[in-house]
Amino acid sequence: MSYLRTFLPWIVFAAVPAEQWQWAALAGLAVAAAVIAQQRRAGAGWDALIIETGSALYFAALAALAFADPHSGLRDYSAALSSAVLALIAGVSLLIGRPFTLGIAKRTTPQEFWTLKPFIRINTVITAVWTAAFAVTAVALAAIAHAGDGRSAAALAVQIAGFAVPMVFTVRYVAVARARAQQRPPQD
Repeated sequence: MSYLRTFLPWIVFAAVPAEQWQWAALAGLAVAAAVIAQQRRAGAGWDALIIETGSALYFAALAALAFADPHSGLRDYSAALSSAVLALIAGVSLLIGRPFTLGIAKRTTPQEFWTLKPFIRINTVITAVWTAAFAVTAVALAAIAHAGDGRSAAALAVQIAGFAVPMVFTVRYVAVARARAQQRPPQD
């Protein structure tokens, strides 16, 4: 559920027709702000809101640009740009040593595990997979948009796969890691 909440602004953005991209960006911003406010009230730390915060900043900038020039050529590439921004946010979280999935995982993991190397390594791998998926999705969507087919079934399939593949990987990888952890003593 937490990943769905994390990416809800992007899902809302993708659900609004591309011709209305300025409203889609504004809706994404509103949802991101609402998710951040709700999660902060629930006690979530900023480390658990890396994607949400980056999303709010991105949608604010995109909405300003889209309302300033609704017919900008950028509109056709907005889906690719969105995936590229997600790749950038996730990649930067890796570079600074704060994988975005770490904060999400802390919500359901006992605190005594948070500083253990296996826990951090697992989240680094998961974040790297999400980063790669976002980057591949951005390239594929840019190619589809460049071919003039940005609103096609192929573009939709790429967008869905860009979230579904890393989500399935995350669920399976965590299950395998938990099973292995139960077979050996904890490490520092």
